[in-house]
Amino acid sequence: MSSMEIDFKQYQLRCQLRGHEDDVRGICVCGSEGIATSSRDRTIRFWSLDSSDKRKYVSSKILLGHSSFVGPLAWISPDEEFPEGGIVSGGMDTMVFVWDLRTGEKVQSLKGHQLQVTGVVLDDGDIVSSSVDWRVNYSVRWEVFYICVEYTLKRWRKGQPVESWEAHKSAIQAVIKLPSGELVSGSTDTTLKLWRGKTCLHTFTGHTDTVRGLAVVHGLGILSASHDGSIMLWAQSGEVLMVMVGHTSIVYSVDSHVSGLIVSGSEDRFAKIWKDGVCMQSLEHPGCVWDAKFLENGDIATACSDGVIRVWTVDQGKVADPVELEAYASELSEYKLSRKSVGGLKLVDLPGLEALQIPGTSDGQTKIVREGDNGVAYSWNMREQKWDKIGEVVDGPDDSMNRPVLDGVQYDYVFDVDIGDGEPIRKLPYNRSDNPYDTADKWLLKENLPLSYRQQIVEFILQNTGQKDFNIDPTFRDPYTGANAYVPGQPSYTSGISAKPTFKHIPKRGMLVFDAAQFDGILKKISEFNSTLLADLGKKDLSLTEPEISRLGAIVKILKDTSHYHSSTFADVDIALLLKMLKSWPLAMIFPVIDIVRMIVLHPDGATVLLRHVEVNDVVMEMITKVTTEPAIPANLLTSIRAVTNFFKNSSYYGWLQKHRSDILDAFSSCLASPNKNLQLAYSTLILNYSVLLIERKDEEGQSHVLSAALEIAEQENLEVDSRFRALVAIGSLMHEELKQVWFLDKRRVETSDRSSV
Repeated sequence: MSSMEIDFKQYQLRCQLRGHEDDVRGICVCGSEGIATSSRDRTIRFWSLDSSDKRKYVSSKILLGHSSFVGPLAWISPDEEFPEGGIVSGGMDTMVFVWDLRTGEKVQSLKGHQLQVTGVVLDDGDIVSSSVDWRVNYSVRWEVFYICVEYTLKRWRKGQPVESWEAHKSAIQAVIKLPSGELVSGSTDTTLKLWRGKTCLHTFTGHTDTVRGLAVVHGLGILSASHDGSIMLWAQSGEVLMVMVGHTSIVYSVDSHVSGLIVSGSEDRFAKIWKDGVCMQSLEHPGCVWDAKFLENGDIATACSDGVIRVWTVDQGKVADPVELEAYASELSEYKLSRKSVGGLKLVDLPGLEALQIPGTSDGQTKIVREGDNGVAYSWNMREQKWDKIGEVVDGPDDSMNRPVLDGVQYDYVFDVDIGDGEPIRKLPYNRSDNPYDTADKWLLKENLPLSYRQQIVEFILQNTGQKDFNIDPTFRDPYTGANAYVPGQPSYTSGISAKPTFKHIPKRGMLVFDAAQFDGILKKISEFNSTLLADLGKKDLSLTEPEISRLGAIVKILKDTSHYHSSTFADVDIALLLKMLKSWPLAMIFPVIDIVRMIVLHPDGATVLLRHVEVNDVVMEMITKVTTEPAIPANLLTSIRAVTNFFKNSSYYGWLQKHRSDILDAFSSCLASPNKNLQLAYSTLILNYSVLLIERKDEEGQSHVLSAALEIAEQENLEVDSRFRALVAIGSLMHEELKQVWFLDKRRVETSDRSSV
């Protein structure tokens, strides 16, 4: 299949492979033979093409042997020893197994890792494996006792360990082999390392969080996926060739195809397809996407936390039938509805509009019903005997009087626990009368997690329940540092390595945008306003003609079709129409128009066409001044601040955003005092994006302005958690940059001093 065929065709669902009983964690493409998948259900399944329907695959073998969930897989091509090929697998049970696909049996059991196996790769007949293992080296220098924690790669030959070597200073998460013969490892220490034998040829630094997935781009370099939400393409020399930012959460996997396409899988529920650094399409899933791989023909297989493997294709002859496509669309819709809450209630649990046929019992009685994808509040009007619409419910107050419930049992606390290492969020119940060590042990056993997490869980419980006086177990030895638990007044060992601090969210990478839109509602509102103008003789001339209304519909149709953003375009008259409405329509009627502009900016061609108007006649600054002049209309404020925030998505606007930074921040500063939490969140997001931009541009004056605004947000007592969090990330990123400068200057001072003394 040529790259041209893949470049300009949308991927569609080909088939769904069902059989696993829990999360599908890994995919291994077995040449043209089939697909192997690993799962939390402790099994590996081999899928072959269905002889009766070439669009589909059937589970032809189930490999049983792991005692915990299975992760990385590697394919052994058919040879004399494995006439039908073989599979290498690694699991949470610390084991590496080699399987003969002809019999479906284990032929080798490689035992030697202490903790979860995270990567396996074939290297000239050997197997090299990575894990979150650690070992401790002891040394004495100048009468000081040092403990140094090392994380190792292991090499196996004919079922036996032949060597291991220190590879990183934190857990190793992935390992791959390059066509040139070298190995590459990725680690929680945020780096990649290039290996020839046991010699490290180069350390790649650039990610700000765990490097989780690796892949080869033939003839070009190395791909890395990270917990920092980005994907990087590296030259083998260590140079960063490209950074792909678009996922909104941890990126677990990445893969490339000879066509030049790249695919990535993320906790944000999307597999994204990239070309030349641009996201061409996002494939939505009803759960976390643990892995995504290209098949040889250019199709894509994805592994999801719902236990289903999905294959996606650009070949129209292999696309799933309409019934299955419709069923999958419904599955996605139901999944999203099941996760959406309004007023403290799940949206799916709300009654429909038929509930409004039942009269209220008292004046002012409220009722929330489901209308489409929203919860809408109504109030009973006793005098007129009808339900009056109050408005859409975005969220509701927490019911702090009720104790949390898990599996039908009430607890003092039910925590969301992120244990890292690619695990989904888990629920941890706890009562204050419980012993936190017993709670941690039972929970880890129940969740089938290593007991090495015990102390982290205990400290999490103590910190989040305010039990500061609980006695920490002094016998604990941290498996990641080799150090004892901290006990006040007691001596502790010193690590031989000065650990570099790493932060999950700081410095912030990439920009946040508001990319959800109810286009049907926007068009409906514009139509309502247009009818109002038509009915007013004094304003009839401002109304839209039928061709202009059709043009608006065409604009929205393009914006809805996100999968073709790479190829769809806008005419200059499209943008001119929107700007004409912004200028001429009454102030109270322009917010749906601003909302369309907000989405135009996210479209590559739309942003380019709009920029031409901004450069010639700054209609955007004119709009900002117009909507922020008192008395400001909340709907105008919200849509305009979201629109300006979306400008950060396109680097072409960076100069404009930097130039007008003071005017923009001053204009929207009133949003902080608004009781509307959506306005607060939008303002915090604007501040966060500005911090990322001004750090990149080394604009120190601008950084000070943004820091001041972010500190003002953080000081607000009754602010929503999300708004404050974004402000804190902005503050942390700006302070991180300041500390880097101080460190650099101090380092230069020390180096200069050293040279002087020499």
